[in-house]
Amino acid sequence: MTSTNFTAEPGAPQVLITREFAAPRELLFRAHTDPDLLVQWLAPDQLIMTVDRFELRDGGPWRYQHWDADGTDYAFHGVFHGEPSPDGIVQTFEAEGRPGHVSLWTVTFSEHGDKTLLSHNAVYQSVADRDLGLQAGMEASVSGSMDRLEELLARLVPVRR
Repeated sequence: MTSTNFTAEPGAPQVLITREFAAPRELLFRAHTDPDLLVQWLAPDQLIMTVDRFELRDGGPWRYQHWDADGTDYAFHGVFHGEPSPDGIVQTFEAEGRPGHVSLWTVTFSEHGDKTLLSHNAVYQSVADRDLGLQAGMEASVSGSMDRLEELLARLVPVRR
């Protein structure tokens, strides 16, 4: 398994997350845009994820929830900007438990031979907002999700002979 890289420069309201996968970019794009695949890798290990709304188009809203074993839910929502494609996805992200703290995420899929570099560039309204996410365990949560994404892709990538 490869590792997930996080870059959070001091004083900058941004986090850059990158990881290389042995899969074509179209498959990574599909894993980010097919709700049936998304729920298999995006939620932290101990949570169940449901997709309530997912309109993959410019201006299209999305909303999903994570549920813990006690039934507590953690909901998130946002809007897609521009036309999502294997070139990239731009969307807002807001935790419903912290209304008014919106971040803008740009996801890109850069294919190099039989591998694809996945980049998530998250820009926050302030360094304090960014730091709150980091302190809440963003790195461990996202790293776990990326590990599950790698496992999912391994099941979906055709074996080359």
